Amino acid sequence: MFKNSTPREIALRAALTIGGASLGVMLLLKIIVPDSISWPALLLLTLAAVGFSYVVVLTYLDRYIYRKIKLIYKTIHHQKVNAEMKREGVDLDQPIIDDVGQEVEEWAEKQQRQMEQYERFADYRRRYVGDISHELKTPIFNIQGYLHTLLEGGYHDEKISMSFLKKAAKNVDRLQTIVEDLGAISRLESGELILDTDVFDIKELANEVIDELDLKSREVGIELGFKPGADTGFMVEADRESIRQVLVNLVTNSIKYGNPGGATKLGFYDMDAYILCEIADNGIGIPEKHLPHVFDRFYRVDKSRSRKKGGSGLGLSIVKHIMEAHQQTINVRSSPGLGSTFGITLAKA
Repeated sequence: MFKNSTPREIALRAALTIGGASLGVMLLLKIIVPDSISWPALLLLTLAAVGFSYVVVLTYLDRYIYRKIKLIYKTIHHQKVNAEMKREGVDLDQPIIDDVGQEVEEWAEKQQRQMEQYERFADYRRRYVGDISHELKTPIFNIQGYLHTLLEGGYHDEKISMSFLKKAAKNVDRLQTIVEDLGAISRLESGELILDTDVFDIKELANEVIDELDLKSREVGIELGFKPGADTGFMVEADRESIRQVLVNLVTNSIKYGNPGGATKLGFYDMDAYILCEIADNGIGIPEKHLPHVFDRFYRVDKSRSRKKGGSGLGLSIVKHIMEAHQQTINVRSSPGLGSTFGITLAKA
């Protein structure tokens, strides 16, 4: 009966009900005692009963709504407001009960979403701490083993001592890489990375990256170059050094997981307001089930092979954060045995 009714409507219905009851009583009295009350007086008394009842019921509802609903709002609202604003918040011409019911429902849904988000964050933190511990444990364990061997007398043998010192130094370098990449991730996530946006030729930058990694690619027999028909340079607007780091990480990955005698090709495609830059290889590829996770921290498709190849396991995560800082996208297509293609978009200048 009172669903979707405003306080004024509820008060009016109650007043009419009370007025009707009063009128009935007075009519019964007039029937029993005809001269007890005149018809004009009866009408006036009925109207007075309706008016008085309306004011009393509306006042009660107003106070009830203010006092009771305020307790609900104290529970579901975080902001503190002054008394005047609280009173203004009770609109007697609005279905306040339904409004509060809807707000409580929305609050409950919000609380549920927050709880689920907190659980995801907690699970993420646990996995993150576990991943860091696992990544640091391997080089630390290796360094510890080499140094203890030397301390136990291995340093007397020059060949053993030099070999173990070189291996220990290599693991120290890996530790340093992990720490530096963790610092980079932290800066990116906290928004400390300030982009120094500039206009530059993306192919020119790609040529610099190819020259920088040429020796490394030659050592494993992988050819670096551009895709025929997609080798036209374009002017883009971005942080040049950050994009250099993106290209270096992606090309380095293609070299690590490429096949001897294979190739890594870069291509550029005009997408009106954006330029798509792709880095494609014909290496070992990535199974489909791993594709959604390749940009996760420390995620490795083949853990044993990945660690032998070196690196911190954070390269692709850093790449993703840099592209997000540019408000651009990164994607990957891959098939085992056919290779992988990573694509990034850049704003066209």
